Amino acid sequence: MTVVAIETDSLGTDVAQNRALPPSMVERMTLILDAFDAPSTRLTLEQVARTTHLPRSTAHRILDQLVRLQWLSHSSFGYALGARALNLGGTGGNHLELREATAAVLHELQLRTGMVAHLAILDGADVRYLDKVGGRFAAVVPSRVGGRAPAQCTALGKAMLAWLPAEQVEDRVMPTLGRQTSRTICDMVTLHRELGRIRDRNGLAFERGECFADISCVAAAIRGPEGPEAAISLVGDAHTALERVAPLVVVAARQVTQELYPMVRLRTAEPAWN
Repeated sequence: MTVVAIETDSLGTDVAQNRALPPSMVERMTLILDAFDAPSTRLTLEQVARTTHLPRSTAHRILDQLVRLQWLSHSSFGYALGARALNLGGTGGNHLELREATAAVLHELQLRTGMVAHLAILDGADVRYLDKVGGRFAAVVPSRVGGRAPAQCTALGKAMLAWLPAEQVEDRVMPTLGRQTSRTICDMVTLHRELGRIRDRNGLAFERGECFADISCVAAAIRGPEGPEAAISLVGDAHTALERVAPLVVVAARQVTQELYPMVRLRTAEPAWN
């Protein structure tokens, strides 16, 4: 007679232990990490168990260990790749705290608007994307976590450049200033004028077809005590009424700024749209 060991998971479901499960802990951990197929992937416990075919209790135990070791992070929106995994892939830097602080607001922005929400930082003359949250339209938007775009022609980049001294803007942007589309700002005089308008709007930046012809975007910076730390944006097609969703972006950036940098004093005036 063959005896089959039975494990009962936390939902009361009997799971046969000999159901072709990977025999070692290392293999099971690898199976779970493989389920996170992109830096922006977020999965619930149930999704991890379903994807890996591991018992729920086993998946939960290993997930807890991976979180403690910083291979994964955990928030109310589920599990995501943690600092160690992101650093191995070259996309994480030291921005885990920033990604965790913005996760909820990015999801809320996407759910309320149906648009694609981004988190990005300045990296030289470029913006580098740390997170991307979107529905069906996300596949149309040519951005990816870890990817880059020229700062001077993206709303994300302009929202951050607006809070840098003019000489720093020129040091970053001037050596690589170039044209992406017919609407790209290609000279420093025009760019400085645009950054001044952004400051007059209390940090709200717009971009319509400057980086990609059929894409429009609105962004606001997350500001630390020494300048812009990152920016949040919403992206739609060329016909999107950005003014309608702009207040949501301002509130989101302000919320993260106050959470991470409570010492930063922000103006409370409503931004103008002109």
